[in-house]
Amino acid sequence: MPAPTDPTVPKGVYSRREDDVIERIAQIVGLGNIPAGERHIGDDAAVLAPFVGQAVISTDVAVLGVHLDSEYFPLEDLGFKAVAAAVSDLAAMGARVRGAVVAVTAPEGTDLEELHRGMADASRVTSCPIVGGDLAQGRDVTVAVTVFGECPGRGAIYRSGAKPGDQLLVTGPLGRSAAGLRRRRAGASLSDELVVAHRRPRPRLAEGMAARGAGVHAMMDLSDGLGLDLHRFADASGVGFELHDVPVAEGATVDEAISGGEDYELLIATDDVARLRLVFLDRGLRAPLAIGTVVKDRATRTLKGEAFERRGWQHQF
Repeated sequence: MPAPTDPTVPKGVYSRREDDVIERIAQIVGLGNIPAGERHIGDDAAVLAPFVGQAVISTDVAVLGVHLDSEYFPLEDLGFKAVAAAVSDLAAMGARVRGAVVAVTAPEGTDLEELHRGMADASRVTSCPIVGGDLAQGRDVTVAVTVFGECPGRGAIYRSGAKPGDQLLVTGPLGRSAAGLRRRRAGASLSDELVVAHRRPRPRLAEGMAARGAGVHAMMDLSDGLGLDLHRFADASGVGFELHDVPVAEGATVDEAISGGEDYELLIATDDVARLRLVFLDRGLRAPLAIGTVVKDRATRTLKGEAFERRGWQHQF
């Protein structure tokens, strides 16, 4: 089906009416069952049923050329990564997903349907309905995603709750995303396992809810690399740490595991590892991997006795 054109634009000049584009996008991302009493795409604002427990909200922005290398990856992947990264922030709080709104800016001629197909894929994978959004013309392709979640019962888990004596764990080996980017630039196919880890990251939602159910003290997602995020974690909690291991994913390097970023595994601090692992096992989840211990002296930050450098992905402004 060809994209509709605006009859007010001179013949030969490519253009699409905003209403027609939005209608096509709504058909792509607005699929699925809408809970009774809720209103999603199609009105001035979305209406959701009351939240249970604490409401948890986060926003993430993805920019083509910054968060995705357009020379090696299709535009769909930017849409997927934008939604997945935002949802991962809910996972880090132990929240249950309720929905997302997306705002897109793009220059004329951008394949907006392709971009939103990626968002729709992430929506299905994470069970996070896209309930509304906005679209505007701009110089760059950017996707801003705001997600909403809820924490029934006990409250959300913060990164600031780690206590001396807690054990530090991660939900999986690290470095897969960075290794996938390296492999893709070296000629690996889009279907390569590590390349898929980079272009289609999976937020650890089930793991986050399991950790919250197990009563862990602190948690965050590893979006910018363990070498940076663990320091942020310790800063927020006012503690130090002693690492005895960094679990490196097969095919990745130690450097990629420490500073590569975009793994979206969860970093957890708890004083009851046995309970945490039991809850994970009971829910059919892979057992988290122990990497170290929280210590009282916030100046102590080591890996196998050596200073653990603060390094990872940061924007430069």
